[in-house]
Order: sequence, then C-alpha cells, then structure tokens
Amino acid sequence: MSTKFPEIQGGGSLILAWQIKNKEVLVVGGGEVAAGRIVNLLNADAKVTVVCPREGLNEEVAYRVDHGQVRHIDRIFLPLDLEPERKVAMVLTAVDDPEASTRIWKYCKEMKIPANIADVPSECDFYFGSVHRDGPLQIMVSTNGNGPRLAAAIRRQIGRMLPKGTGDSIEKVGQLRRRLRRAAPGKSTRDISKRMGWMSAVCDRWSTEDFNAMDDEDMETLVDYYESGKVPSFEEVRLGNRGDVVWEFDGSFGWM
Repeated sequence: MSTKFPEIQGGGSLILAWQIKNKEVLVVGGGEVAAGRIVNLLNADAKVTVVCPREGLNEEVAYRVDHGQVRHIDRIFLPLDLEPERKVAMVLTAVDDPEASTRIWKYCKEMKIPANIADVPSECDFYFGSVHRDGPLQIMVSTNGNGPRLAAAIRRQIGRMLPKGTGDSIEKVGQLRRRLRRAAPGKSTRDISKRMGWMSAVCDRWSTEDFNAMDDEDMETLVDYYESGKVPSFEEVRLGNRGDVVWEFDGSFGWM
C-alpha cells in the first residue's frame, strides 16, 4: 500500500473544540463527577442547569448553585427537562443509578441531543479528556474511555514539558493577528492566504520568550514588515524600534 498519504487508524474519536458558549447544558446529578463536569462547562461559558435533589449536591456544586453560577432544579430528572422550548444543547449525567442513566440516554437519543453518560462509554456521544489549561491554550488527552486516570498522568507530563509562559505567548499571537487584520483587512482568498502565511512564518521564527517580551511598540513595528513579506527576528524589531536607546552588545542575542 502506498505510504504517500496518512495511514488510517480506526477506533479513534474526532477531537473537536466544541463552542458551547451561551448554550444550554443539562447536568443530571450533583456529586464529585458532576462538579468536575460543571467546571469544564463554566470555563467554556455554557449556561448550566443542574437537576438533582438538594440533598444530593456535594459541597462544590452547592456552592455554585448558591452563588448563581448554575441554575438548580431541586428534583430528579424528568423527560420534560428535554422539551424543545428548553433548547438543551447537551446532556451530562453523573448519577449512581445505571438504569436511570440509560433511560436518560434513550430520551436524549429520541430528542437528538448529544449526551455523555458518566462511566458508560457505550452510552456516550462524546468523551471528556484530561485537559491542560494555560490561558487560551487547551490541550486535551483522550484515551477514548479506556483509561481516564492514565490520561491525567499524560496530561501532567505534557504540561511540564511546555515552555514557561506558553499561554501568555499565545495571547500575544492573538493580539498580533488582530492587529494585522486591522492593518491589512483584505478579504480575498489571496489576502487571507498571505496573512496566514506571514503569521505562520513569524510563529516559526519567534520563540515563546520572544512573544512574551514583545510590547505594543514591538508589535506595531513587526506589522510594518508585513507588506514587504519579510519576517524579522525579535532582535531586529527591538533594535529598530528603540532608536532612543543605546544598546550595548553582550552576546545575549546569540550573534557570532
């Protein structure tokens, strides 16, 4: 078989960044697993409703209810919770009742609502992975339901390997992209390809430390290079942008 194209490895999941902002998500249950799910949902700016008798809420979920971070329905799940007018975009269950969980999953199938039934991979339309978070950076490790504990260990290892300040540098890249679009707002395919190509070249040449050190003046100077197509080094930008500063070479830029 030809090795020209990527080899297909079946059995995986389609890893996506699901934009759930301002969408209604129903969480059934109020224990430790539900608490973890709720944190993930709130970090994604979802509108969360928890269905669970008050006595079933653990300390963390009760805190989020009491502080208005989530809406609470003080009873067990009922099919009416999935009525179309409620506009539920996703359902997560985390209850110690396999039969009840399966019934909820079947209701979701009828309503065509994506669902995750905790600890029952066969009744999940999607899985939660172990996520490393650093500002805008999110890295998810998924074992497709086979080993959540191992996924967490791998996630921690990846986090330790990343350069310090990676999240901050990504913030700077986002600012640079927005500034570039303002400076070169063309919307044709050619314009978009040129912007993407130039940004890719900048990201390839500049390090995490370079982006972290970049300030607004540096950013403006860097964008000025765009029309020429040149991608300067951080040192070229900084030296050219600080004409009022006397630079004393100490070898720190790595020049020979």
